[in-house]
Amino acid sequence: MSYLGPDFDPPQPRRGRRRALTVAATALVPGALLGWLVYATVGDGGGGSGDAAVRTTPATTPPTASSTQDDEKPSPAPSPSGAEPLAGKVVVIDPGHNPGNFRHPSEINRQVDIGTNRKECDTTGTSTNAGYAEAEFTLDVARRMRALLEKQGATVKFTQDGDRPWGPCVDERAEIGNKAKADAVVSIHADGAGAGQRGFHVILPGKVAKGAADTGPIVAPSRALGERVAGAFVRVTGSAPSDYVGGGTGLVTRQDLGGLNLSTVPKVFIECGNMRDSKDAALLTSGAWRQKAAQGISEGIVSFLRG
Repeated sequence: MSYLGPDFDPPQPRRGRRRALTVAATALVPGALLGWLVYATVGDGGGGSGDAAVRTTPATTPPTASSTQDDEKPSPAPSPSGAEPLAGKVVVIDPGHNPGNFRHPSEINRQVDIGTNRKECDTTGTSTNAGYAEAEFTLDVARRMRALLEKQGATVKFTQDGDRPWGPCVDERAEIGNKAKADAVVSIHADGAGAGQRGFHVILPGKVAKGAADTGPIVAPSRALGERVAGAFVRVTGSAPSDYVGGGTGLVTRQDLGGLNLSTVPKVFIECGNMRDSKDAALLTSGAWRQKAAQGISEGIVSFLRG
């Protein structure tokens, strides 16, 4: 998913790996420091950075399975001593886009109110150069997360589970989390930046008070959620924060996303990597790595909800 918005950070200049790690180690949330030690050890094998200020043309062909995908299934992590630390908590997972969106251009191009302005209902998302669609990636990671979080006792709800022909629109995605009175909402994405740009970043809601949008009450808890997710993602996957947005912190604040603007509960987006970069694509199309991504995001959510 590539976006261009009013508070979108400009692309950052490429830096040497040692300097990037030094900046990130001081700027990223404290919980990520251990993860950086892991990253420094694994090097390129753990991931890199990626997102662009130029919107990538969405895929216009049916999603196809990548030949590099494997069939590893979600495997719930055992909870300690049989405890269910998230009992009574509601987590909403928002798998970005929908595999069927490309068949419904008129529906997904319809403009909806996002508070600050009007924007298209949804997009098709991006894909790897080999044709593995972002919408397939997001559903797979979301389903793996569900298995992990339910094992921890959470009630998990999806905005869509491949069970509808298109959408939902971004305003409806926000409303699903609101109606569920979710304790945390995470929207799963992968980016469509330029080749050579790598890494993940977590998008936080900026303060918006316009029209139907009033993010003031959720800005602080959403940042806390985003910091926990970013820290756990680094530690579990070994991936580095984006080298093109966020200044090496892995955190970006935006005011142009309806899914965040219209939320009344803590919510963040995560761009797990850049599908248009061959090294990031090799990770994103690996079932083993997607399991790590799901685990990292889930552990961030658990950490946030347990305080």
